[in-house]
Amino acid sequence: MQTTVDLIKNEHLIVIVRGVKSEQLIPLAEAMYAGGVRLLEVTYSADGRVSDEETAKNIGALVDRFSDRMQIGAGTVLTTKQVALTAAAGGKYVISPNENPAVIKATRDAGLISIPAAYTPTEIEAAYECGADFVKLFPVTALGPAYVKAVRGPLSHIPLLAVGGVDLSNLADYAKAGVSGFGIGGNIVDKKGLANDDYPAITELAKQYVSTIKALY
Repeated sequence: MQTTVDLIKNEHLIVIVRGVKSEQLIPLAEAMYAGGVRLLEVTYSADGRVSDEETAKNIGALVDRFSDRMQIGAGTVLTTKQVALTAAAGGKYVISPNENPAVIKATRDAGLISIPAAYTPTEIEAAYECGADFVKLFPVTALGPAYVKAVRGPLSHIPLLAVGGVDLSNLADYAKAGVSGFGIGGNIVDKKGLANDDYPAITELAKQYVSTIKALY
């Protein structure tokens, strides 16, 4: 099986699953898999509406279901406790909306892939120096492709993921600017399809994203 780093570099897409009911996670993930998605991120609940333990249980259920077919990770990871829960559940990577050295260290110590977020060149380099495998530019659409291209000049050694507002209309712009891949949530996880249990529609949308992205790299 490919390593997680290789899979991210080859697939260029992590689908972000946020606020989806536990009973819908498996059907959603199966629909995404049928659409060609191979990396799925389940986010922790920053406001506490869903307990960390329940989120970790959901991650574990997906890991058990998909084994080596799809690699599952955690998102919105803000604490070392969440890192430990993710590792225990079998998650492969940890994604955060910020750059927290303690979380990065705990992630690496647990043998997981670290993907913290950053906004400025100083933050990007700091995250990488702390041990990040990839750095998530977030929210990337507030920065724009020109910013990403400029940052890639002096920081070309750091693989960047574009996250936040990415959709079919701007994928090409960010790929040309030099990102290694994308984290995409609400624009690919069709909430209307979920509400209607229309999983074939979710699969078709996933296919559009996967085929578009693969054509860019």
